[in-house]
Amino acid sequence: MKKENRSYEIEPARRLAEISEYYFSRKLKEVATMNAEGMDIISLAIGSPDMPPSRETIDVLCEEAHRPTTHGYMPTAGIPELRKAMADWYKRWYDVDLDPDTEIQPLIGSKEGILHATLAFVDPGDRVLIPNPGYPTYTAVNRLLGSDIVYYDLLENNRWQPDFDALEKMDLRKAKLMWTNYPHMPTGGNASLELYTKLVDFARRHRLVVVNDNPYSFILNRKPISILNVPGAKDCCIEFNSMSKSHNMPGWRVAMLASNARFVQWILKVKSNIDNGTFKPVQLAAAQAYRNSRAWHEEANYNVYDRRRKWAEQIMTSLGCTFDPAQTGMFLWGRIPDAYADAEALTEKILHEARVFVTPGFVFGSNGKRYIRISLCAKEERIREALKRIQTSIKQ
Repeated sequence: MKKENRSYEIEPARRLAEISEYYFSRKLKEVATMNAEGMDIISLAIGSPDMPPSRETIDVLCEEAHRPTTHGYMPTAGIPELRKAMADWYKRWYDVDLDPDTEIQPLIGSKEGILHATLAFVDPGDRVLIPNPGYPTYTAVNRLLGSDIVYYDLLENNRWQPDFDALEKMDLRKAKLMWTNYPHMPTGGNASLELYTKLVDFARRHRLVVVNDNPYSFILNRKPISILNVPGAKDCCIEFNSMSKSHNMPGWRVAMLASNARFVQWILKVKSNIDNGTFKPVQLAAAQAYRNSRAWHEEANYNVYDRRRKWAEQIMTSLGCTFDPAQTGMFLWGRIPDAYADAEALTEKILHEARVFVTPGFVFGSNGKRYIRISLCAKEERIREALKRIQTSIKQ
């Protein structure tokens, strides 16, 4: 009997129509192709630290991984040693008291925490306030989950901080979460206790939860602060903190959130239905990393990036871009010259003529369309070479 060949089409879930492939995922494929063709592209685009964790951290990982008893499933809530180390770290650096048993939840990176917190607090159709510009994952997760996204503007003339007068005029009915991120990515705008106090007051009055994403507070910043420094913040705020940037551990996928016990329990309820926790040697090594000395942080999070930043500033100046020298974090954010139609016109020119990959600001929202972002996560000699290539390209 002859079989009839019929096309068999499977349709993806409708939610996929709401998002596109992550910009860096798509663009890095192009860069990989260019490198395969021998072009030697210098990437100053991704915020992935290129330095290792402390030696003690790696030693603990290796030692614990050799133990035959450390390879089983782990509790989603995290092991006590890690939770205590996280609480001690918050006290040591931010002077914030946290109960390690009830007010901390380890995460497999902040990115998963964004999903879990949204699932725990937001129903389809609820409103979520997201900064523009801001981390694209805030938008992507909420589009996937059917949230009603409300962007709030961050502008250079307001030091990339929320305009509270404009926020008060918004329709905040059904608003559940407000995402904030300081020191801000991508702009490097820093927070103050005054700003955090305003955010806590705003959250209380409008009965919403502020989620402050705080992975950059150690980079080029000798006075890290937390939104939890504000009295009463724990009642209406959640703070994320990641080891990816501050401890040179992006591939380890260790982060945390801190809040009141009830909020933590709600998020754990979601998370426990999705994963089983992190490999125990990674958790023990992370606990060791939280004990890194002040000298280690001064060198890894300040001195190295300070040297790199000076070269990045020269790149910005060579391109005719302007920037705020007070910005912090592991990126340099600059406004492009008026001669370019938009940021991508400049970044594509740099990529194809100078073989240097930097990020166009539109990736982070419409308020970033006339800005570019340079990552400091490259060796100093590579940033110097990028400057040389760009200066040569400009002269041609």
